[in-house]
Amino acid sequence: MSTENSAHALPATIDATADMLLGQNYLASRALSTVVFLALKMKRPLFLEGEAGVGKTEIAKVLSRALGRDLIRLQCYEGLDVSTAVYEWNYPAQMLDIRLSEASGEKDRGRIEGGLFSERHLIRRPVLQALTPQPGKGAPVFLIDELDRADEAFEAYLLEVLSDFQVTIPELGTIHAAEPPIVIITTNRTREIHDALKRRCLYHWVDYPDAERELAIVRQRVPGCREALSREIVAYVQGLRKLDLFKNPGVAETIDWATALTELDRLSLDPETLSDTLGTLLKYQDDIARIAGSEGTKLLNEVKASLRAGG
Repeated sequence: MSTENSAHALPATIDATADMLLGQNYLASRALSTVVFLALKMKRPLFLEGEAGVGKTEIAKVLSRALGRDLIRLQCYEGLDVSTAVYEWNYPAQMLDIRLSEASGEKDRGRIEGGLFSERHLIRRPVLQALTPQPGKGAPVFLIDELDRADEAFEAYLLEVLSDFQVTIPELGTIHAAEPPIVIITTNRTREIHDALKRRCLYHWVDYPDAERELAIVRQRVPGCREALSREIVAYVQGLRKLDLFKNPGVAETIDWATALTELDRLSLDPETLSDTLGTLLKYQDDIARIAGSEGTKLLNEVKASLRAGG
């Protein structure tokens, strides 16, 4: 969670939003800056869809740091349920209370039950945490990460939460957010999310950046990487994404590769360096084996020839 002591003001313009993101080393497109600005102004959840590694999750982290808000993260997975995502009762503590009541001779069942189902025995999971911000910090940034991995039943429950920003606990009643959290929902599109939930949100497809923006990202995130090497790295990654790989490298992998090559003090790409460092760029053995062979060398030669020609 954020270590800031107080929330910062929301950006007043799209340009201010872009500058705020850039201040956290996130180089956003104009379209992404616009939809982030609108989501903050309209207090609507932001639904980010795209391939893994294009920077969707990072948006929530950047907003948390830039705005001085707590970051509450709900990592979705198959089988996620209310007790894990929303709340549950502290059963060991409740049992201890029962035994202490019995030992003290307490016989009023209503008083015992009232003590059992109280705030002090309530364990707040991410959803409930997001609806109850700490005083002075403002509404938290609530990251619902990889929603497509959760079951449709949980997605339906989440739809209710996002409609009114409230959770009903039978033993306590309804807890309503005094101020809606800043909600960022991400999905890698392993399954389609229901239209009813998407309609509650502003939508943006986060695509791979073009070569110019990816080069600017490398310059921003890996300032020690030499300019010529940065250009080769970006051109090579852009070329890889045009191949029929099992998993294309994302921006995160581009940054990792640039960092690794900088740590190795490389001045430019060569077949041996390429073969030795592919594990920082590609994450599947079939892809690595393919690019480590003649196809990877051919692409490298094409990249170098294009850069020499000024392409």
